[in-house]
Amino acid sequence: MSLVSGRVEGKRAIVTGAGSGIGRATAERLAREGARVALLDIDLEAAEGAAEGLRAQGLEVCAIRMDVTSEPSVEASVSEAVASFGGLDIVIANAAVQLFGEDDRADRLALDVWRRTLDVNLTGCFLTCKYGVRALLASGGGSVVITASPTGLFGRARGFDAYSASKAGTYGLTRVMANDYARDGIRVNCVIPGFTDTSLVASIMQDDSTREAVLETVPLGRPGSADEVASAILFLASDEAAYCTGSALTCDGGITAV
Repeated sequence: MSLVSGRVEGKRAIVTGAGSGIGRATAERLAREGARVALLDIDLEAAEGAAEGLRAQGLEVCAIRMDVTSEPSVEASVSEAVASFGGLDIVIANAAVQLFGEDDRADRLALDVWRRTLDVNLTGCFLTCKYGVRALLASGGGSVVITASPTGLFGRARGFDAYSASKAGTYGLTRVMANDYARDGIRVNCVIPGFTDTSLVASIMQDDSTREAVLETVPLGRPGSADEVASAILFLASDEAAYCTGSALTCDGGITAV
């Protein structure tokens, strides 16, 4: 086993949505940097698959099924992670859905699509933070990092009203929680990925013309990688960001700069 630099050596972390994409890359990066990591996902098979690869490298991880829309599931899953590691230092609230083909502008948006999107992206984030922060308080402090989105900061994602509203909510939650818990030694920040090479984004960039149109909105002219976003999350989670709280770190290729 070789650590990159041990930036979170000895820390104990949970990552939601860790079975794929940004969540999986983040869990892998935290583990390789010395943290003990619980990979939480509604798809236990995916989380376990990611965990197996890390265990093979001698890293201390576990996979736990968690439905972020269910408070009993979140409470039980966080408790299991705390019991496994003896406490918690880092909470990564990353799980999200984007219902392509169903999300729409408000006059055409079905209520059940609105509710499903907000249940996962905002209520799920809140529940993860609720029980994650309880564990951080018991451990004497720590770091929360929330995965937000450029769509929560501007209105250019036309026709994605539910997703945009849900991600705007995560940005507001980041800021208020940063003030709520600063004196408790808990920092709360969010990272704002842009178009990232994950299965979620790939579903809307299946043809060359769509991909070209999407990348025209990115000053750097390319999608980001899950590893690049994980690096931003790692920084915010680590003690290198000890004076950062309530911040939104963009990792979007410049989308929010124009």
